[in-house]
Amino acid sequence: MRWTGRNLDTILTATAVHLELVLAALLIALALALPLGLLAAGRPRLSAWLLGSASLLYSLPTLALFALLVPVLGLGFAPALLALVTYALPVLLRALVAGLAGVPAPVKEAATGMGLSPWQRRWRVELPLALPALLGGLRVASVTLVSAATVAAYISAGGLGTLILTGLDQGHTEKILVGAGLVAAMALLLDQGLGAVQRRLPAVA
Repeated sequence: MRWTGRNLDTILTATAVHLELVLAALLIALALALPLGLLAAGRPRLSAWLLGSASLLYSLPTLALFALLVPVLGLGFAPALLALVTYALPVLLRALVAGLAGVPAPVKEAATGMGLSPWQRRWRVELPLALPALLGGLRVASVTLVSAATVAAYISAGGLGTLILTGLDQGHTEKILVGAGLVAAMALLLDQGLGAVQRRLPAVA
């Protein structure tokens, strides 16, 4: 492990960039999914259209999506971030819509009986009850993005994929193992951390 000991700064920088890319994409996707999911709740046609459109983008291979974005945004962090948001949004939308749909009808009726408008009911009653489902979506999205962000090294976005790609080019096994090991560890830690939060929330009855 001589290379690792001599290149800790490089490894830490790559890890920080990778984590920044993943967290930024998750936050942006969440900020988009919340209003879209709340708007689609109770509107089957709109929900089907939103989920269908988002899923179509999600089905694009990672490299193909990068190839579409690079001519517009160039190389680097920006196209990688937009691609990751595109992958996270369908997962979060589907989880949120499912969580809102799972709120029991008597709870909705009670909220309406208390004088809440449909929007107030969704925001103050249904959304809190749908949080466990949304966090489940965040867990899936976080693991997906940690993996997809590795491919972003192909478009000079940095991150742990850089260690893996240069290791492959140079036949440097230690670089590959360090990069892949940190990717796996990051995915596991994010999943376990979000899972711990999810388990503390009450499930919808």
